[in-house]
Amino acid sequence: MSLEPDTKDWTWVLRERCPECGLAAGGVAPAEIGSLVRACLPRWTTALARPDASVRRSPQRWSDLEYACHVRDVFRVFDERLAQMLATDGAAFANWDQDATALEQDYAGQDPRAVATELTEAGERVAARFDAVTEADHARRGIRSNGSEFTVVTLGQYFWHDSHHHLRDVGA
Repeated sequence: MSLEPDTKDWTWVLRERCPECGLAAGGVAPAEIGSLVRACLPRWTTALARPDASVRRSPQRWSDLEYACHVRDVFRVFDERLAQMLATDGAAFANWDQDATALEQDYAGQDPRAVATELTEAGERVAARFDAVTEADHARRGIRSNGSEFTVVTLGQYFWHDSHHHLRDVGA
């Protein structure tokens, strides 16, 4: 069962409160992101331990397992992007098609226990990278393949919204 790809440009969450999850991402300080990520990891582990974690509750949404795979990969992608920005101001990010990744990696067929371990490991890595960000790094820039430009601050805010939003999607 395939889902309609998400083609929205979610960068608006940097300026407005998300009406779905309630987060005002623009108010999240870079120094908070590491601890926010660490605090969400047990919630993902709990969601993945549910007996129905791999079941889609409706045809319009992923299962908890698929969302967790996506978040694991978001952790990995943003860890890489933040590293690029810290190494090179104005870093250009490779395109990441999250919907293609979900199909290619068979998110729906992955083992929830393995995903819980991988998500936790990836979360700890990206949290540590955000912990290491200094105020002097805040204005460093990165550019997404669609032309959206981020600073280290806005990248962190955008990243945290994605992670936080999907906790709501899985009811965790």
